[in-house]
Formats: sequence, structure tokens, C-alpha cells
Amino acid sequence: MIRVRFEAPGGGAVQEVQAPPGARLLEVAQNAGQPLEGTCEGQMACSTCHVIVSPADFDRLPRASEDEEDMLDLAMGAVRTSRLACQILLTDALDGLTVRLPSAHRDMQGR
Repeated sequence: MIRVRFEAPGGGAVQEVQAPPGARLLEVAQNAGQPLEGTCEGQMACSTCHVIVSPADFDRLPRASEDEEDMLDLAMGAVRTSRLACQILLTDALDGLTVRLPSAHRDMQGR
């Protein structure tokens, strides 16, 4: 199992969960009750699953595709270590991954 830590915006509460290798970070977050919308259901047609990866963990991720970079341009509060959770597949190399939820986001479902 792979450990993932979700940090609330502004350094708030931390939730640590475990997920199997191959799981998509978006689904792991949603199953853990994190407020990541994922309106396009992982089709990379929105930026509602934007997360900010810990700088210490960012280089462990595969590079973002050009399409993902284009979607991140639409994300509110995007920073250098921003990624779309729908594009992160968990592997053993990502054990202990820490991501923070942005303080603002575009929520297509009005939540």
C-alpha cells in the first residue's frame, strides 16, 4: 500500500490514507472525502482536481503532459508544483506523497 497525505489549505488538518499501487490520486482523494470535484471524471477536460504537490515530492512524479499543463493554466492558484490529481497514478516510488488542496478552486457542482 502507498501512503498519501492530504493537507488542507493554509496548513490546516492533515489526512493520511493508504491506496494500492495503480490507483489514481483523484479517486483516492474522493474516496477519502477530500473536496476534489473532478468534473470531467479524469478526462483532462477541466482543472477541478487541481492539487499542489509538496516541493519535496514534486520531482518524484513523472512530468506533466502538455495537455495537463494547458489545463493547469485554467486552475485557480496554480503554482510551480501544481498537478491534476486525475493524472497521478500511484506507484511504490510515490509512497509518502504529500499534496495540499488549493485555497480556492472552480467548483462546477456548486459545492
